[in-house]
Amino acid sequence: MSSVSGNSGTLLPIYVMADESASMNANMAALNAGLAHLHLKLLAAPMAAAKVRFSVLGFADDVVQRMPLVDLRQQSEIPQLVARGTTSYQAAFEELLSRILRDVDQLKADGYKVHRPAVFFMTDGMPNEGEDWVGAHRRLTDRSVTKAAPNIISCGIGDADARTIQMIATNPNFAYVSDGDRVGDAISSFCTALTQSVISSGTAMANGQAELIVEPPAGFRMVVDEI
Repeated sequence: MSSVSGNSGTLLPIYVMADESASMNANMAALNAGLAHLHLKLLAAPMAAAKVRFSVLGFADDVVQRMPLVDLRQQSEIPQLVARGTTSYQAAFEELLSRILRDVDQLKADGYKVHRPAVFFMTDGMPNEGEDWVGAHRRLTDRSVTKAAPNIISCGIGDADARTIQMIATNPNFAYVSDGDRVGDAISSFCTALTQSVISSGTAMANGQAELIVEPPAGFRMVVDEI
């Protein structure tokens, strides 16, 4: 990972882009509980929390902002995600592109240095047919086109396709699919790994080592290329 100076005004924007399609209905409570636990853990780690700005977005037919990019120390709670609609990957990636550019510009205007954003993308199914999600993803992640192109950590649960999850991740080490069919347990593992990743990355930045630290979720396997 790239390193920058340990400037006290350097921030790491982190986005959770969570699947809110109807198939998530039975497991949405577990996801919301996991994000609430993350909030409590960050409040207990103020040095790490100070280096992170955190946003929660839900995607189905479209994207709904559940929480804008904020300092979690100033939030009383994380709003609830809600199961609804289908699974538009295209809407997710198009929203991330416009939102990240806008957020990074605002943080810089506020006087901060900004580390490359991180997106934790979690889905339990296949993308809608007939959409050009691959093109939207390419525009989002091409650093020659989008200076603030994020690192994307993709996690597939339930009926998610391993090859698709691999295509979404921006690094071969950032693509994970859950083993087994216990979706609730997989969501809990995802939230635990997300929490540790946020705290570890924030702590590293507070110590002047600006890097993204990704903790693999327990019960998931890394997706690898077939040859």
